Amino acid sequence: MTTSTHAPERLLATSVLVIGTGGAGLRASIELAERGVQVLAVGKRRAHDAHTTLAAGGINAALGTMDPEDTWQQHAADTLRESYFLADPAIVEVVARGAAQGIAELDAWGMPFAREDDGRISQRFFGAHRYRRTCYAGDYTGLEIQRTLMRRASELRVQIVDTIYITRLLTSDGRIFGAYGFDIVDGTPVVIHADAVILAAGGHTRIWRNTSSRRDENTGDSFRLAALAGGKIRDAELVQFHPSGLVEPSDVAGTLVSEAARGEGGILRNALGERFMERYDPERLELSTRDRVALASYTEIAEGRGTANGAVTLDVSHLPREQILSRLPRVYRNLIDLQMLDITEQPIEVAPTAHYSMGGVWVRPEDHGTGVDGLYAIGEASSGLHGANRLGGNSLIELLVYGRITGTDAAEYVRGIGSVRRDPEVVRAARDEMQRLLTDGASPEAAHETPRRLQRALRDVMTAHAGVVRDEAGLTEGLDKLSDLEDRATRVTAHPDIAGFDDLAHAFDLAGSLLAARATLECAIERRETRGCHNRSDHPEQNNDLTGNMVWTPTGGVAFEPLADAPEEFRLLAEAAADDSVAGKLVE
Repeated sequence: MTTSTHAPERLLATSVLVIGTGGAGLRASIELAERGVQVLAVGKRRAHDAHTTLAAGGINAALGTMDPEDTWQQHAADTLRESYFLADPAIVEVVARGAAQGIAELDAWGMPFAREDDGRISQRFFGAHRYRRTCYAGDYTGLEIQRTLMRRASELRVQIVDTIYITRLLTSDGRIFGAYGFDIVDGTPVVIHADAVILAAGGHTRIWRNTSSRRDENTGDSFRLAALAGGKIRDAELVQFHPSGLVEPSDVAGTLVSEAARGEGGILRNALGERFMERYDPERLELSTRDRVALASYTEIAEGRGTANGAVTLDVSHLPREQILSRLPRVYRNLIDLQMLDITEQPIEVAPTAHYSMGGVWVRPEDHGTGVDGLYAIGEASSGLHGANRLGGNSLIELLVYGRITGTDAAEYVRGIGSVRRDPEVVRAARDEMQRLLTDGASPEAAHETPRRLQRALRDVMTAHAGVVRDEAGLTEGLDKLSDLEDRATRVTAHPDIAGFDDLAHAFDLAGSLLAARATLECAIERRETRGCHNRSDHPEQNNDLTGNMVWTPTGGVAFEPLADAPEEFRLLAEAAADDSVAGKLVE
């Protein structure tokens, strides 16, 4: 018996299709609209609730408003150094040079930046920045950026449909001609003809058990769409683990406790009551960098000094109540809402949580093209800027800089196309893939699998074998378990109900997560060193022969690509001894 969507296939057409309606997708859409190019932006979650809205801390640009000595070269140097020299120097230069323009555009579109008394945009320190270059809007910077971009897109009448799930990109002879998907609400299959596609659908951090990503975002969709269209994945193993995610209740495990809690004077302790950062970074203590604090917390838990819930505690209760309520209002409110815990009186249980995909789709520095004609990737879906540790405040500016550049290039690309070949067999394959998931078993006794159950099993595998600390034996065991899950996934069926087609979306989320997990595990095995976020207990030293990228494809596995040297004008700054003091600085 076959479950039909009971709806005819809908055909849409546009010059450029943007997949993802967060900050990156919106900025690219705005650029295209301003250039008079038809654009359609689609997403699987409401645009006003995109992941961009969760970014709290700020957005970087060497404006020099607070510290006139700051330059784009120093911004580039800080980025390169914090990446452990795994960032693509050309991408770093493009972002650092273009950052001021990105801020100016937001300002012109009405972004409510914090300002000094004389009207200048305020800038503050973030961890590992030499100068104050992080612009902000309270602790709601990402939310205000999303609102600003949504408002500008509305002024330009950008068409946004945020109930469409894209399941496949459509290519013919190595060139994009559109995408296939369905409407999450009513299940209507959708064919979208497009001369170019900009992929801005996020990363893959949801494949870990504790993650700062919400339930149905960052499930590896971008990885799968690009890889099956002929693109490559770069540095999938480089994932930033945030030191302080909640461990309960289970349905929100990984929800962030802002690093401002440590910046205000919060203290980390193990179950024995020891202030354990004294062992790991006696100078900076809780104000050390993300990778170090996450590793320290992980080590305490792994060695048996964690709480019964597998956590450490973060305590701010020694601070004045007024300070907590005025400086940490969101943390206070979240803990009351989620746990009925008053942080002015009790410590918070926290553990490392998967936070940011520093790897992603391989892209060219000049335009973020993927090597597949007409296909681009931007934002957390892409790779190259962050290397083995992301400089705080860089993710938001990357959205703006490459959103503008990619929109510009895509506009020129589609104007230069003379003809497009659309292959009906490729559309048919995408259609059949979706219909198979909506088909009940050929026999009543056929074994079926549910997407949600396999997603949870996959998160358990990745947490156990590819977490903060890895080794070859564990990664290999993880691959064996992944193969079993991949086999079980062939028996997944989706069962839409009166509430919509979420179950079908979960099935495709699972497919993206499985591919992203394989890329991550295989790349992690090949990176036989410890560098930044990537801790190999069997290879505890950094290996300078591996100063480059792990590039993965579904059919070719992993290949190593060495990186070019950075230009001397910021490479020498990056190699110079840095000021690691925490005086006057917030953590990342």
